[in-house]
Amino acid sequence: MTATPKFAHVVFQTGQPTEMRDWYCTVLDGHVVYQDKALCFITYDEEHHRVALLTPPVPQQRKSPTTAAVHHTAYTFAHLDDLLARYELLREKGVTPAVCIAHGVTTSLYYQDPDGNFVEMQIDNFAEPDDATAYMHGPEYAADSVGPAFDPDALLAARRAGASPEELTDRAWALRSELPDPMLVLSGAV
Repeated sequence: MTATPKFAHVVFQTGQPTEMRDWYCTVLDGHVVYQDKALCFITYDEEHHRVALLTPPVPQQRKSPTTAAVHHTAYTFAHLDDLLARYELLREKGVTPAVCIAHGVTTSLYYQDPDGNFVEMQIDNFAEPDDATAYMHGPEYAADSVGPAFDPDALLAARRAGASPEELTDRAWALRSELPDPMLVLSGAV
C-alpha cells in the first residue's frame, strides 16, 4: 500500500449522551460541533470531530468489565508538564484517574468515562519511535509489559520540587510507590 491513513475519530454507542458529552468535553477540553437526538460530534482541535456519540433509539446497558469491547482511547501530550497541567485541571473539576501507570514506553493516566470506557492521557517517554520499539524489545519490558502504578499527586509534587522529566518517567521512580497491580484496575477486578 502506498497511502498511510491518519486516525480521525472514535465513536461510542451510549445510553447516556448528556453525561458522556459533558465528560468528554471536560476531559479533552473540547466542544460540541453538532448534536441531535442520535448523534453528538465533539472536537478539541482543527478536525470537525474526534469523538462521536451514537445514541440508538433502544435503551442501552452499560458495559461490564468483562464485556468484549474497546478498552480505551489514548491522547498524547508533548511534555510531562502538559500532562500534569491537564491532570490538575481535571482534578479541580472532580475528574481523577482510575489508575496511573509507568509503562516505560509511556507515562499514562487512565480516566474512566460514564459508560466505563477508559481514556489514556499520556506522554511518550522516548523522542524517537525506534527508541520506544527498542525499549519494548528489552529486558525491563519483557519482565513487566504493563509497568507499575504510581500516585499522580506524588509525581506532581516531585516535578514541582525540581525532579526532571527523565527521572520521573523512569519506571524506577514509580516502583517506589508500591501500589496495587494496575491490571486489576484496568480489567475491572478492583
